[in-house]
Amino acid sequence: MTEDRAMTVGQGFRPHRIVVLALDGLLPFELGIPHRIFGRPKDARGRHLYEVVTCSVRPPGPVETDADFEVHVLHGPEALETADTVIVPASYELGPVYEEGRLTDELAAALGRIRPGTRLASICTGGYVLAAAGFLDGRPATTHWADAERFQRMFPRVKVDADVLFIDDGDVLTSAGVAAGIDLCLHVVRRDHGTAVANEVARRTVVPPHRDGGQAQYIHRPVPDPQLSTTTSARAWALGSLHEPIQLRDMAEQEAMSVRTFTRRFREEVGISPGQWLTQQRVERARHLLESTDLSVDRVARDAGFGTAQSMRQHLQQALGVTPTAYRRTFRTGVIGSGERWGEVGSRG
Repeated sequence: MTEDRAMTVGQGFRPHRIVVLALDGLLPFELGIPHRIFGRPKDARGRHLYEVVTCSVRPPGPVETDADFEVHVLHGPEALETADTVIVPASYELGPVYEEGRLTDELAAALGRIRPGTRLASICTGGYVLAAAGFLDGRPATTHWADAERFQRMFPRVKVDADVLFIDDGDVLTSAGVAAGIDLCLHVVRRDHGTAVANEVARRTVVPPHRDGGQAQYIHRPVPDPQLSTTTSARAWALGSLHEPIQLRDMAEQEAMSVRTFTRRFREEVGISPGQWLTQQRVERARHLLESTDLSVDRVARDAGFGTAQSMRQHLQQALGVTPTAYRRTFRTGVIGSGERWGEVGSRG
């Protein structure tokens, strides 16, 4: 596969091959995320866009989990040689990788099979493996918030951001714990094949179609007090009114709250400010319209609530690193861009 990750080879077709590296002590939930998300997308002819296989650092056989069962892996480390993308889920038995920041000989040999240019991704503490191998040196990365401080001490050359769900640094992606692995995998599908395909996968998986990488990992009150009003109605109203100017007071009025109270409740429930959330939703609306319609850039900007093409261009450039025209061309031609830096967006407003 070339860097554009095209699905067509010559006149034939080959799905993008994702190899998931299963290490002893793995978390079964996180091991299953890539299979669930990447096993769904199909093209217009019903062909799977991805092929997902699991491998071990040893010959085929059992791999321990952190539960009361083992998983039998059918592929050895040679599968890594065939990967277009390698994903490393979390493990609770990383040994010297976690304790000393160094690879075992067995793991180093396995990772040495990965071809140059292969896209790499980690879920939660799987980032320790990428860091110990040197893949994260000089790069932004994240991991579970509870491990972030230790991760930074152990790997000082990594630019750790503990406040985001995932970071896309082009050919290397890292995510926070557990459910953030779903966010990262959906983001990869969106990056490869567009919003419509990713949204369909999310719908079938019954998860939110998009949580921006910049959304905070850890919200001190993730579940609102049932005795208190929430901001759900205001968010639903805003989503139906994105094409119009929306002021903070307009949203607060939907919940009959003061602006100050509404802002505090919104942050408690969503993890970011109302303004940051509105921008994210407008970027998503613009992406959808650019992919699925022939509306002019000016019309897309108005319908997404940016007002002017220049305003939308600035926001898309900041969020996606591309102009609206380039984004539309990417998903109309099937050529995949160079990647997005989602871990450095939303959280800074």
